[in-house]
Amino acid sequence: MSFHTFPEKNVISFDFFTCGKKSPLVALNIIKKEIKHTRIVVKNFDRSNVSLYDDIYSTSGQKKYYVVNDVLEDFISKAGQHIEILKLEEFGKALFIDSELQVAEKDEHLYSGTFVKSATNLNPNNSNAAIIGGGDGGVARECLSKNFGFIDWYELDPEVVRVCRKHLSKVENKAKENNLVKCVWGDAFESIKSVEDSKYDKIFVDLNDDQYCINLASKNMNNLKRILKPGGVITAQVGSQDKKPKQVDNWLKIFSKNFGNSKLDKVFIPSFDCNWNFTSSILKS
Repeated sequence: MSFHTFPEKNVISFDFFTCGKKSPLVALNIIKKEIKHTRIVVKNFDRSNVSLYDDIYSTSGQKKYYVVNDVLEDFISKAGQHIEILKLEEFGKALFIDSELQVAEKDEHLYSGTFVKSATNLNPNNSNAAIIGGGDGGVARECLSKNFGFIDWYELDPEVVRVCRKHLSKVENKAKENNLVKCVWGDAFESIKSVEDSKYDKIFVDLNDDQYCINLASKNMNNLKRILKPGGVITAQVGSQDKKPKQVDNWLKIFSKNFGNSKLDKVFIPSFDCNWNFTSSILKS
């Protein structure tokens, strides 16, 4: 505590500095009691890095915030994405793209593990895979753990991969450096146009779950089918049926229309505060 007097103005200024969750306002009642006064003006300054981050995926009728202890990255990538790496009080380091949480280090294994397991449960043949998106590297890591022969990782934004390797290294776990992983930068759907037919046992579509990406996947579904082996499996993360049931239903309709079958899996992810869904289809011989 410090104080300064200004007798010519009949003013005393008190400065209170506190740490942790204790508020300096506890001293206000003491000042009111011990010092005769006509008026008190209070000004607060938060000098910590703690802030609240709006969860744009909140359940309708509710509002949720993440408590942020530190901002590690905050920039617009050359690909035009707003990339943030935030240190969350509850979930550790986390990747946000365009203000939406992608993965948090505390529970990312639930997301990537369920994603890959959804496909391998339908067909255990893991000779090779294509990953569309998935810049955090978690799906690539899981594929390597399942002994895939080789993995082609199609990623639009190398800066997402760079910051995740820097701050979320346990998620990617050096998958990019593995000789079995080939990174193909740029528009994935343009890149796969030159891929030979029936190349992959598994295709993982790890894009945003919004209507734009639903339309994009639908538009390119013939090419995705072309590069998938007969009996192969395509799996996509499709968002939360709890929070956006129509969106998940739209994904299911596209998969059922193109493959004649679809299977929906789910896992509860604490940082998302909801069940998260993955849909899979088998390309019939």
